[in-house]
Amino acid sequence: MIIRSSDQVPRTALFKRFPIPRNFGVSRESRIRRGKTWPAPRVATRMRTFEIYRYDPDSGENPRLDAFEVDLDDCGPMVLDALIWIKNKVDSTLTFRRSCREGICGSCAMNIDGTNWLACTRFISDLAELATIYPLANLRIIKDLVPDLTHLFAQYAAIEPWLKSKTAEPERERLQSADERSKIDGYYECILCFCCTSGCPSHWWNGDRFFGPAVLLQAWRWLTDSRDEAKEERLDNLEDPFRLYRCHTILNCTRTCPKGLNPGKAIAEIKKMMIQRRS
Repeated sequence: MIIRSSDQVPRTALFKRFPIPRNFGVSRESRIRRGKTWPAPRVATRMRTFEIYRYDPDSGENPRLDAFEVDLDDCGPMVLDALIWIKNKVDSTLTFRRSCREGICGSCAMNIDGTNWLACTRFISDLAELATIYPLANLRIIKDLVPDLTHLFAQYAAIEPWLKSKTAEPERERLQSADERSKIDGYYECILCFCCTSGCPSHWWNGDRFFGPAVLLQAWRWLTDSRDEAKEERLDNLEDPFRLYRCHTILNCTRTCPKGLNPGKAIAEIKKMMIQRRS
């Protein structure tokens, strides 16, 4: 089955999940403990409980799960609204990133009920009665729901994500036909939230050398842009056993992209271009 959008699911499941304890194989200092429960106001009639990952490295304590009962009649409909309500009215120490609130900046990416998504575009009504919120996986945590993205942005910088030209600069803009412009559709919309990279097992295993789906999608965005004149240089930069070829087409990236993009297809197109230039 070819996955063409993030809302597709497999027609069949070969294996059933089997239960594994929450802290199985986790080092002692990283084991998650039960935290504090914050009850909703007495006047609340519609409530939803959120279990939220909390971690403060300066405290020297293990991570914990705090439970917050949120008054749904007193906050907006999105998960981000609930987080802001908790921070403003219950616990001001809760730490998370957010900016545009419109699904454009990618700042509020986190793991919501087991799926990487944007808190500003996820409806509270779509969550389980006991909703869980964790930071993006496979990243060092700065505090609470804030992951350290330094390494991922360093990988992004390594592909040199800007237009490169060798011809003289035109007097006005560099023109494209409508067909040429359409070739970057589905790629330029990436907001670098890194939901896909966080959900990629290949990046879990080889994150120090494999660029990951978000960065490779951005790499294809420039490779397929007719205005760019550095295609060979960009392909040489990716011609490496790990940077590109650690992708095993698991396609977690495509399933979890909150913008509905297909990083797996972009990676396949790069591999195809690599083969074409050899022949």
